Amino acid sequence: MTERPSALAVDRRGFIRLAGATAAGWVALGATSDRVRIVASLTALPLDDELTRRSMIDSATSRLGGLIVGLRQRGWVEGVNFRLELRSSFGAPGRMKAAIQELLELKPDVILTGSTVETAAVLAATKTIPIVFATANDPVGNGFVQSLAHPGGNVTGFTSSTAEMGGKWLQLVREAVPDIARAGALYNPSTTPRAGRFFLDSIEQEATECGVSVIPVPIDAPADIDEAFRRFAEQPKGAMIALVDSFLVVNRQAVVAAAAKYRVPTIYPFHYFMDAGGLMSYGPTLEVRSADYVDLILRGTKAGDLPVQSPRKYELLINRTVARTLGLSIPFTLLARADEIRE
Repeated sequence: MTERPSALAVDRRGFIRLAGATAAGWVALGATSDRVRIVASLTALPLDDELTRRSMIDSATSRLGGLIVGLRQRGWVEGVNFRLELRSSFGAPGRMKAAIQELLELKPDVILTGSTVETAAVLAATKTIPIVFATANDPVGNGFVQSLAHPGGNVTGFTSSTAEMGGKWLQLVREAVPDIARAGALYNPSTTPRAGRFFLDSIEQEATECGVSVIPVPIDAPADIDEAFRRFAEQPKGAMIALVDSFLVVNRQAVVAAAAKYRVPTIYPFHYFMDAGGLMSYGPTLEVRSADYVDLILRGTKAGDLPVQSPRKYELLINRTVARTLGLSIPFTLLARADEIRE
């Protein structure tokens, strides 16, 4: 399913010209340098999370694995001419600040961030070290960049979702569950863009047009997840929308388990939730493209000269087995548009 919400255009031809011009100086830079470059990365996931562990060995399923493979293809070999330093912001309050300080003390050549929240925190700590966000929402509205085409400053990267995604999620879950009267929006205000409003506005607009009531379901601790679904399930004819939120990704197993336990049809923003047994997801394919920008920056390009890029494709995934356990019969018209149907 390649349909996608509207997004700001990116000057891809300008990027290609920039990349070509930079390539002319590769002999004098990067892989031929005797200085080991430091690539730092900050993630919200625990270092022992399945996605983090797999990232070092399976490039097809993770951001860091793809980064390492992509850099190797461009002449950067870990342990030879660059070193990857990974830190996690997961844990007790204050851990993010401590993790960022640890990375800054290494004097990295570039810092790769995993989401909007980490990007904001790193940018607040340094205005000089180049930053590349692998996924972020509304980088202009958040003040990360001056514009998508001309970021300026020391940060650039890749967006993951537009605000209109909220309405699209509601449309899709209504197709799967046509008789819903309520749509819950699950999120942690501390870790989702604009404390949830980035997506809630379009969800509420779509809900008004189709006669569905929207119920915000804010949570701020893993212990809240089960209770949030239990309370929402007390009234029938409801479905849940999980917003783009690093907290929900970290706790995806608990979220999917609670949705199944209380039989709440739920749509998710990333395939990570489908891997945990979710009903359906719709979101960007999360291609690993950060190696392009990390490479250019290591070779001397300024982060602010690299345009922010939007997703190239969105994908719809449906688990028909999960649907049957919920007593749902997914319409053929929806199945026909799915990029992947799981059994």
